[in-house]
Amino acid sequence: MATAPRPRTTTRDPETLARRLTAWLDARLPGAAAVSVAVPASNGMSSETLLFDIEHPPSPVRACALRLEADPSAYTVFPVYDMVRQYRTMRLVAERTDVPVPRVLWLEEDPGPLGAPFFVMERVEGRVPPDVMPYTYEGNWLHAASDAERERLEAATIGLVARLHDQVPPDEAEFLELPGDGDALRRHVAAQRAYYDWVVDGVARSPLIEDAFDRLADLWPQDPGRPVLTWGDARIGNVIYDGFAPVAVLDWEMAALAPREVDLGWTIYLHRFFQDLTLASGGRGLPDLLRRDRVERRYARLTGHTPRDMDFHILYAALRQAIVMLRVAYRQVHFGESAVPRDPDTLILHHGSLRAMVQGSYWG
Repeated sequence: MATAPRPRTTTRDPETLARRLTAWLDARLPGAAAVSVAVPASNGMSSETLLFDIEHPPSPVRACALRLEADPSAYTVFPVYDMVRQYRTMRLVAERTDVPVPRVLWLEEDPGPLGAPFFVMERVEGRVPPDVMPYTYEGNWLHAASDAERERLEAATIGLVARLHDQVPPDEAEFLELPGDGDALRRHVAAQRAYYDWVVDGVARSPLIEDAFDRLADLWPQDPGRPVLTWGDARIGNVIYDGFAPVAVLDWEMAALAPREVDLGWTIYLHRFFQDLTLASGGRGLPDLLRRDRVERRYARLTGHTPRDMDFHILYAALRQAIVMLRVAYRQVHFGESAVPRDPDTLILHHGSLRAMVQGSYWG
């Protein structure tokens, strides 16, 4: 990510998508046109995004974004893309919380118009902490901000995670319950094990990832706690900010009913992921941003819930990230962008920090 060219994210032709989108839109808003259709440079490696404007006189131009189910021929990152589930999650969060989410406009379940299901939402303007190069590197707006400005961003972001967990009644999010046996945490981890098995089907397995699953069993919480609606990809790179205030929370494809700490571990570790990369390259990064102790204290003040078993949950976040990284690496191999090394664990960008967590030396 920070040290290699960005891997291919699609095999679809943007011009063809634009023509088909215009035809689909005209059937819903006669006389409307989709203009300025573009694929953002930061397009994700899971579902794809199109940006476009709707011209529909005499209405004002409406800026929109479209999330399209991943192209199966592009060696997808995840085995299943449920656009209905994402759409319902965003609707629920908008209706039941004050967490800012883009307004969803249309859901299209028929794959005919664009080749896959999709939904359309209003586009929110602002800025996002970059992944490539990571915001922990010099040369971007967040790194250039003052300590006080980053503190405001952190406080506001942990605040929206806290409100999400507290404001959505879990019984209204039952469609996000993962299949399987046991409590919500056991189902969540079982789903990750199944995902890992899918990733390594037909390719080399990762001894490190399997060691991490074993270490999770050693650290398993005695009381995982009552499940809540978790965002799933709770990190600042999935938030649009106006200045340093969140104005839109994006990427709900990993939302699930799970313990609160699943989100908190992900928030803390995904920053550490970028911070560790920066330190390894000789930079200083942003060591005071999203520090574990500060995130835990802030969340406890906001919710009255003191985060528990965070060694488990941060390791779990690093493990989940490792499975994604392994899939992305095998995807690059598939497209001829890299080769498989002798040690498959080295395909995981953060294999050193994950190994330290498994061995119990990461926080030492």
